Amino acid sequence: MSNNFNPEKYRILAVDDSTLILNMVETALKRAGFQVSTAISGEDALDLIKQQGLPHLALVDINMPFGMDGFEFCEQLHQFSDVPVIMLTAIDEQDTIIHAIEQFAEDYITKPFSPGELVARVRRVLRRLGNFPYDLNALTRVDEHLTVDFPGCQIILNGKPISLTPTETKLLYILMRSAGKIMSFNFLMQRLWPMESTTEERLRVYVHRLRKKIEPDSANPRYIMAERGKGYGFVASTHTNQTET
Repeated sequence: MSNNFNPEKYRILAVDDSTLILNMVETALKRAGFQVSTAISGEDALDLIKQQGLPHLALVDINMPFGMDGFEFCEQLHQFSDVPVIMLTAIDEQDTIIHAIEQFAEDYITKPFSPGELVARVRRVLRRLGNFPYDLNALTRVDEHLTVDFPGCQIILNGKPISLTPTETKLLYILMRSAGKIMSFNFLMQRLWPMESTTEERLRVYVHRLRKKIEPDSANPRYIMAERGKGYGFVASTHTNQTET
């Protein structure tokens, strides 16, 4: 594990209906060097993502009584991405925590929590997953040919916008997160459909559909590579950031 972890490269989105919690989270994370955005509801958070692009990690309160709750927000977020999530909860119920981790979350923090615990858990998840290797802006540029609009579920290929389905968009996010590496069929299926039993054939269908949209020549793929019997990967670009693990 590298010791060159640089929090300034990471943008955290905190979603909570308590301004007191949001202020505490923002202060603690900014003092630790992170970029921080906050939203008072899941709806506001989705609007912020459309304006600013995806965060590197989201801190999400489970119980938000006005509008969508934390689970509903995560379900919306994971329609088009696989952004890592840490759930914030005052509910110390095992079934709720298990559901959060199985379906949405990399970790959870029970309220009340200390700023030090918060920062440590955020750093732990980001160190394990590494930095997203492309700039996460409203439009994420891969190279001079390809740009991705994750919240808008579309790509721009050689200046032409092309719509993606939510599953195709999420698949592209997962592949781009580990650019240059082959990810196994099982890993990809678990990230795409965490609560479902599925088949490699279903995954192949989505990869085929994504290739037809993203590749200038799907018979000679430039972006999505395959290793027979193992899985798929995204070809690393010279525009990728330095990933920290």
